[in-house]
Amino acid sequence: MIIKEKFRTGLDDIGKENLIKNKSILRMFENIGAYHSDMIKFGANEIEKTKASWVLMDWKINVIKRPKYGEILEVQTWCKDGGKMHTYRDFELYNEKGELCAIGTSKWVLVNIVTGKLMKIEKDLMDKYTLEEKDVFNQKELDKLKVPDSYVSNIIYKVSRKDIDINNHMHNLYYLDLAYEALPQEIYENDRPFNKVRISYKKEIKLGDIVNCKYSKVDNKHIVVIMDKEEQKVHAIVELEK
Repeated sequence: MIIKEKFRTGLDDIGKENLIKNKSILRMFENIGAYHSDMIKFGANEIEKTKASWVLMDWKINVIKRPKYGEILEVQTWCKDGGKMHTYRDFELYNEKGELCAIGTSKWVLVNIVTGKLMKIEKDLMDKYTLEEKDVFNQKELDKLKVPDSYVSNIIYKVSRKDIDINNHMHNLYYLDLAYEALPQEIYENDRPFNKVRISYKKEIKLGDIVNCKYSKVDNKHIVVIMDKEEQKVHAIVELEK
């Protein structure tokens, strides 16, 4: 089943030249995915009953054309089969002229909120989502992102209350904020907006955690690795490309 929803770009959605930001695209994708779960009674309001929550593992988006401030956009989403322990959700974003502006895919796992353990994704649950075979990237599984061999700069950040989501972890969109903060100023000013974004989540970040965001450039891709303060654990890898 393909779900469709309209969104209007507001002031908080735009960046350079009044064009939509990557974070806003991801927010629209995230919200329509949540609406789909609401439709089948497996959304945020049912978590206490189901004892289960969808947890995001990966994002991949390509921006083809950036809508401007004030445009009414249509976002479409659908679920795809991923296997017993994960599933994929794809997205398309269209402008008022019906032009395809962005495509995206995301990888999700199901977590028991009591035990914190991964749950098997049952067929009857996925049947409720009505799986589609359509694939925006023609790629069954996302490639794994690699940690660079060296870095050229870093920033340290302490996680605050505003960063925390309903699962008591740093909200997935704020990892992109951290990556932007870690970019050298000339890269941030001159290379934005990045039309290709990958985010791979490895380990949750919690309130009060101090993270080390380390930057490197590999094969014309800007890579930010978000680690713990001691650099023993990788929380996420963010890859940005023009």
